This record gives sequence, structure tokens and C-alpha cells, in this order.
Amino acid sequence: MKILLVEDEMVLAKNIKSFLVTEGYFCELASNFDEAFEKVSLYEYDCVLLDITLPGGSGLQILQQLKIERPNTGVIIISAKNSLDDKLEGLDTGADDYLTKPFHLSELNSRIKSLIRRRHFEGKSEVVFEEIRIITDQQAVFVKQNEIRLTKKEFDLLMYFVVNRHRVLSRESIAEHLWGDEADLSDSFDFLYSHIKNLRKKIEDAGGQNYIQTVYGIGYKFTAS
Repeated sequence: MKILLVEDEMVLAKNIKSFLVTEGYFCELASNFDEAFEKVSLYEYDCVLLDITLPGGSGLQILQQLKIERPNTGVIIISAKNSLDDKLEGLDTGADDYLTKPFHLSELNSRIKSLIRRRHFEGKSEVVFEEIRIITDQQAVFVKQNEIRLTKKEFDLLMYFVVNRHRVLSRESIAEHLWGDEADLSDSFDFLYSHIKNLRKKIEDAGGQNYIQTVYGIGYKFTAS
């Protein structure tokens, strides 16, 4: 899952990012209003961890922009402000949750997982698509009761396909989801083709069908039809 952390306290930001990466998330940083506004305008994220007080502007303005341009993005406000008014304003603007500094990183992780379950899987920690069963919290995947071992990128790719099942996804959007703005530096999609090929093979080797359909000239669609 892809997360944007908007935080101007760099020591805290680096600690949070390091923890999230260890937990298996892809995490990008933005340390001021302009940088954060640009990222949420250009890229999609599963979750944005958003500080209210930022150099150059208010995090609430970024939240408002997200609700207009990326309404499916989950938002957790992380702020040192603990007044009821600040919390209510953030939630009324469209935030999903509010966490007051200082907080335990394990609690942040639990809230991210809960948000993603609510947003994408109706609160369930287990997702089923045809003969594929995914236990999201454990990052475990079973095909016809056979567990398959996926790399982190392969798991993220499968989750992105399942969340967007039956939709045509461009190669650019898939690459950007997996590698963030680093995907812009690549002049080919060979790295993406390799991950898709490996994911297909592992699912089929375990007795599953090939649900990754190539949409020529555009990208891919994950569907049973």
C-alpha cells in the first residue's frame, strides 16, 4: 500500500517513514505545503498522513483538495494540536481519523490498517476473489488453499489489481502506484512486465486462473470475465 506522509518535523518524519517501510508500506515524504499539494495533485495514494500546521499553508487546504480530486484517498490527520475544534474541523472536512502527537507507531499502523480495510474491503481483513484468498494483515495469499509466496512488489501488485478489479488500469498508473514518482525516471516498463509475469505464473502454478488480462495499447484489467 502506498502512503504519503506530510510532516515538517524531519526527525519524526524519518522515524515514521522507516517504521512504515519496515511494516511493508511504500512511503513518500512531503515536508511543506507546496510539496504536499503537488504530490496529491499528481499522484494517487491509499492513505495520506497529514499534519495540519505546515510551512507555507494549512494541511486542511490539502485535505480539501484531496476530497475534490482524490475522494477515495484515506486521510489520517497527525497533529500536535489537541483541541476539540481542530479535531472536528479536520473530520468535518473529510478526514477519516485523527491522531494526536506524540503517538505510538504501533497505534498508527493499526489505524492505517483499519482505514484501508474500511475503504477498500468493507472492514474485512480477509479478501476473496474467485479461488484467491488474501489475508491483508498478514500479507498472506492462498490459491485453492495453497499458500503462494509473493515478493513485496508482487503482493502490492495483486492488491492493486483486486482493489481495482474489472477496471482497465494503465501501465503508468500501475507503475506509479508501485514505485511512486521514481517510476517517472524509467524509460521503459520492463520492470513492470517482469512482476506481472511472475505474479501470473505463481497464481497459475498453484491451480488458479489467469485473471490479468492485457488491454493492448493501454495496460491491464484484473477480471474473471
